[in-house]
Amino acid sequence: MSKFALVIPPNHPHRHHHHRHHLFLLFLLISAINAAPSSATTTTNNDQKFKEAPQFYNAPTCPSINGTTNEMCSHEAVHVAMTLDAAYLRGSMAAIFSILQHSSCPQNILFHFVSTSTADHRHLLLTITHSFPSLKFQIYPYDSSVVSGLISTSIRSALDSPLNYARNYLADLLPHCIHDIVYLDSDLVLVDDIAKLAATPLDENTVLAAPEYCNANFTSYFTPTFWSNPTLSLTFAGRKPCYFNTGVMVIDLQKWREGDYTIKIIEWMELQKRIRIYELGSLPPFLLVFAGTIAPVDHRWNQHGLGGDNYRGLCRNLHPGRVSLLHWSGKGKPWVRLDANRPCPLDALWAPYDLLQTPFALES
Repeated sequence: MSKFALVIPPNHPHRHHHHRHHLFLLFLLISAINAAPSSATTTTNNDQKFKEAPQFYNAPTCPSINGTTNEMCSHEAVHVAMTLDAAYLRGSMAAIFSILQHSSCPQNILFHFVSTSTADHRHLLLTITHSFPSLKFQIYPYDSSVVSGLISTSIRSALDSPLNYARNYLADLLPHCIHDIVYLDSDLVLVDDIAKLAATPLDENTVLAAPEYCNANFTSYFTPTFWSNPTLSLTFAGRKPCYFNTGVMVIDLQKWREGDYTIKIIEWMELQKRIRIYELGSLPPFLLVFAGTIAPVDHRWNQHGLGGDNYRGLCRNLHPGRVSLLHWSGKGKPWVRLDANRPCPLDALWAPYDLLQTPFALES
């Protein structure tokens, strides 16, 4: 991918000779175009360069997390888990930036990034370190082959990525010293302090918390085959199941491990391979295991669906109420629409967190 930067200082003679300046610009642009690859398909996501984010500092009242032998195990810290891959890296960088900017104790946030074992981990590490030099984080390799054989095709191919299922294995991938974690998707930004979300109380019988949407048509998440089979549909007997979006969750990993919830999710995925009981990707197994038993979180912590539906990705408005987290779940992603010059109105709320370094810096 060819790069071209032209910045003309205020006292440059071309400032005062517009015709020569425009011809000079035209010549350089034509040269850049001729030097560029003939097909856009030759461009890779590794060509993306990101700016360094501003540094944010702790407030004086923040507890110290430096006293523990292993800082990544600190119970005083806010632990955040996210996945990393080349396709969504731009979204992940914006999400990290937004979390740090709105945190009262940004240096007390520890990030746990999960990436496939075949990803370019060195590139991911260098990219994050360049944009966030003080960030405390670790990258955990995830062997996607453990789940690839369990994935059944869904209504949108992007939902079938093995990395979408990494959240099933967080309790195994992350150090066992970590108890509570906030899991976040890569297509969101926070506009509030993540410590408030992390402080969601979980009682002794509750494994996870998330915003619930009990007015959604819950039956639509499973096939008629599922509902017509009493053995299957009785799964929800005795509980009031509500839809929740798995892109924003507070999880007690210790209780998850004790309850073998990874195995419970896998068992539903194995059944799905034999009898098609749902159409979406990684969401339905979570609903089957947890719906009706989670701790509810205020809806402001997941203003989801801003990417539109899974087919067309049409523009959506915010749900009524306060906003702490904006989530572009669905087909349309804000960076794709902004690049195509076809943004939705709410994509303007994501743009300030975009750290992508544009290849052309033209100043006239």
